Amino acid sequence: MSDTDSFIDEVTEEVRRDRLFALMRRYGWIAVLVVLLIVGGTAWNEWRKAQARETAQSFGDALMAGLGSGASDASAAALSSVEAPNPGAAAIRDLLAAAESMEATPQEAASRLLVLADSDGVEPVYRQIAILKAVAMPGSGLSAEERRSRLEGLALSEGLARLLAEEQLALIDVETGDTQGALKRLQAVAADAQATPGLRRRASQVIVALGGELPGSGQAE
Repeated sequence: MSDTDSFIDEVTEEVRRDRLFALMRRYGWIAVLVVLLIVGGTAWNEWRKAQARETAQSFGDALMAGLGSGASDASAAALSSVEAPNPGAAAIRDLLAAAESMEATPQEAASRLLVLADSDGVEPVYRQIAILKAVAMPGSGLSAEERRSRLEGLALSEGLARLLAEEQLALIDVETGDTQGALKRLQAVAADAQATPGLRRRASQVIVALGGELPGSGQAE
């Protein structure tokens, strides 16, 4: 390579370097801002996760303290005073408080559960649990018609909630003297593939007690 070519290459490299420095001076702040945003966003997400963990732990500790308050009515009162950080947490608190108060004040507990079941913004699973606990609670003060109305809507849902609602409807059928209706519901529950072993066992026991036939047996018990 000649001296002229070397000189041209050096000049070209200097021009490129000068252009690069000029671009960095002009637009370098954008790169710095992007880096700051990435670092800041990561730090914010980690802080938010830490705050969420701390809030959940504090809520759980408050619930455990409420459950350990002594008598069931005292526990229910302590649980009711726990501040919930979100609707889901409030639903769990109310379910626990109702469970603690169901023995001493079943009507009040059932009323609280139905308020939860009718609340907007609460996840369906909590509302379904609230209905099932309220209608199955001894001494709830709910009439057979009111319990049936609540359960019939739940029986239109999917999964285990539907089968549990059918079980409770069958028990209402027994209560109101409709033995055949109860047997039909229970036999369907016992034969359902989604039924848990415990639910299938309970349904079979009631079928036997009512003198009905277990699914697939072909024989009257």
